Amino acid sequence: MKKAFINATIYPVDEDTIENGTLLVEGSKIIDVGKGLSTDGYEIIDCRGLFITPGFIDPHTHTGVWEEGAGPGPGNHDGNEMSEPITPYTRALDSVHPEDYDFADARMGGVTTLGITHGSANAIGGQFVVMKSYGNVADEMVIREPAGLKMALGENPKRVGDTKNRAPTSRMGVAYLIRKAFYDAIEYQKDWDHFYLSLANEQDDKKKELIREPRYDIGKEALIKVLNKEIPVRCHAHRADDIITAIRLSEEFGYDLVIEHATEGYKVVDTLVEKNIPVVVGPAFGGRAKRELIHMTLANSAIIHNKGGFVSLITDSPFNPIHGLRDNLIWAIREGLPENEALKLITINPAKILGVDDRVGSLKAGKDADFLLFNGDPLDSRNKVIKTYIDGKLVFENKPAF
Repeated sequence: MKKAFINATIYPVDEDTIENGTLLVEGSKIIDVGKGLSTDGYEIIDCRGLFITPGFIDPHTHTGVWEEGAGPGPGNHDGNEMSEPITPYTRALDSVHPEDYDFADARMGGVTTLGITHGSANAIGGQFVVMKSYGNVADEMVIREPAGLKMALGENPKRVGDTKNRAPTSRMGVAYLIRKAFYDAIEYQKDWDHFYLSLANEQDDKKKELIREPRYDIGKEALIKVLNKEIPVRCHAHRADDIITAIRLSEEFGYDLVIEHATEGYKVVDTLVEKNIPVVVGPAFGGRAKRELIHMTLANSAIIHNKGGFVSLITDSPFNPIHGLRDNLIWAIREGLPENEALKLITINPAKILGVDDRVGSLKAGKDADFLLFNGDPLDSRNKVIKTYIDGKLVFENKPAF
């Protein structure tokens, strides 16, 4: 089906705003965006007075693994595997429940793409997955998997270690376990390299058969992907000293790093900018539930962005409502984030962090037809998402409740 959304104010994000613009969609893809486009053969949808933006992207959620209404007990969710402190072999995808109501909330709030991860109980956790917010079968919703490896510094892995009566119980214990895991992975890779070299050098076929290959380890394989820069580390770090520790570890092993939460990122903003470390900030709205959050400020993302940092915003759903992602952005604008740059923080920036900017994050020919219709300026909190499209399909429509 070919559809032309005409007479709209369009925010492509990576180009200037288009007044009285046209968005052309065929099937699941965007065909073109601009002014004066031919609409021959297209079904016309008149969007006079409406605003069109790309679908929003939340790069750090627990949607589908910490299900809405599941309750606080560890037996009521699948968000952490706490049997060991180092679990790189786990995959968030294996816990995602597509019927979790948080997916519907995402569509209502215009969030069409989600980075989904487990929690931060472990020094090294498992693997991120990037999914669309619409579908019945988890595998069919996936855009990229794996998309990163979760790590956590600070209070969370310490608290879990103490509760479980095992390491780690200190910040230095957390860092040690991370180092040990990566050095073990390096030795593992050496064993495989030696195996292949032995095979290549051995000319006797019978002797080749006697060369035993190393034992395959899916956890170390995940760490090798990180060391080879196939996926980044996504490191939970609130306090400034934990952020610096995360950077120290990344430089020791040479992997790509994204800081998750970055509550005190504004304190070390010059370091983040100098070292070109992306941050996903948030959730901005919430109480100081633990001592790591004492120095939180709504101005955090604005400070980092205005200093030249690469920033995205998150809700950490369901711990903060995913349909409030845009509200986090509006608060950041109020605290000094430039309005003309704002939408990037919930569209193209998180798309780049998740490694899916070739498909989503802006309105451009060839990209997925994930977009939103607003009844007014999307940066005005009084206005609503009235329609959400994913892959060209209408997946949410705001209808009056009464």
